[in-house]
Amino acid sequence: MTVTKMSWRPTYRSSKFRNVYGKVANREHCFEGIPITKNVHDNHFCAVNAKFLAIVTESAGGGSFVVIPVTQFGRIDPHYPKVCGHQGKVLDIKWNPFHDNIIASCSEDSSVRIWEIPDEGLRRNLTEPVLELYGHSRRVGLIEWHPTTSGILFSAGYDYKILIWNLEIGEPVKMIDCHTDVVLCMSFNTEGSLLATSCKDKKLRVIEPRSGKVLQEANFKNHKVNRVVFLGNMKRLLTTGVSRWNTRQIALWDQEDLSMPIIEEEIDGLSGLLFPFYDADTHMLYLAGKGDGNIRYYEITLEKPYLQYLMEFRSPAPQKGLGVMPKHGLDVGACEVFRFYKLVTLKGLIEPISMIVPRRSETYQEDIYPMTPGTEPALSADEWLSGINRGPVLMSLKEGYNRPNKLVFKAPVKEKKGGVVNGIDLLENVPPRTENEVLP
Repeated sequence: MTVTKMSWRPTYRSSKFRNVYGKVANREHCFEGIPITKNVHDNHFCAVNAKFLAIVTESAGGGSFVVIPVTQFGRIDPHYPKVCGHQGKVLDIKWNPFHDNIIASCSEDSSVRIWEIPDEGLRRNLTEPVLELYGHSRRVGLIEWHPTTSGILFSAGYDYKILIWNLEIGEPVKMIDCHTDVVLCMSFNTEGSLLATSCKDKKLRVIEPRSGKVLQEANFKNHKVNRVVFLGNMKRLLTTGVSRWNTRQIALWDQEDLSMPIIEEEIDGLSGLLFPFYDADTHMLYLAGKGDGNIRYYEITLEKPYLQYLMEFRSPAPQKGLGVMPKHGLDVGACEVFRFYKLVTLKGLIEPISMIVPRRSETYQEDIYPMTPGTEPALSADEWLSGINRGPVLMSLKEGYNRPNKLVFKAPVKEKKGGVVNGIDLLENVPPRTENEVLP
């Protein structure tokens, strides 16, 4: 008699991350008294690294942000020094991934600026940037550092253009000119050889950034894309957006075929934007709603069901934006795999939220901390611009993190003038001003 073995697969896949929970920092480890900007632009207005926390602030005339040492908790003095050189409101800020003291900002004044923060933080207002970058003819809404290259910065403006800046010469060296409306979001794959964008023209694009060539384009009627994130090296994209019934929705895409999403999933009927965050080390996706206090999280797999819902962190306090601590700033002893810095505007409060894997062991948990992109660039600006791609230089989190950085920006002073990139005058063919872009 032959016995046939039946294959049995549980409907719920066992996962080491299924019990991850969110832990809010004690009040004494929060930051209070910060006049968080009231700007309604859909950005995070917050940037964090292992040394500093930067928050865009409300200011009368011009634009400013505060930079606070990340361990300086408690109530911030109302006269705390600010970074305040912009003539218009600051719309986005991002720390250089390879230099903890360098931060980029962009503004309604159509400029991008690079600032160097002293090791001990600010003692007085900082008004002089290391670099002032002029190339956009409208306000600049978004900036992103290249993930593996030193000194390459991308900026997206309301002139519908994305400029690529080489900070070693302080000039725009490439222009991506394929969008027909305002770019809402930019995301890179792991090695930075591909750029995904979402745009107000409702199209999702995958672009080769150096040539500006559009490799894939989606205009999917059932899913109006708001935000996009590359899922590491999985060759997948995840978008958040709105369904034709105005419910919040996410969609998973194959980066090489955007004709149809792999799957779509309804989230809820709330109206706030959904911010996606992806952790390539744990394959976890976090979804945070602007204006609500919830953070849902999922595990992503290459095979069905593709998206495994894990849990939801709930809080009554609505978030305006969220900063994310880089991996080397996490507390590996507490099995912390992700940390948000939540902006609660009404209270002037920044609240750290740690995502923790519950473990009893006291030893280093190698399986939840694989080698991760570190703080050394893989390429110089010239190497990347010449066509070389290279994955990130990985580091282990086991030994903690302590590395002096001697990187210094030296760039010529630039005059305020139009420029020519790829043979195109940046100030020509400027789109007309729209009613939603009235400068103060």
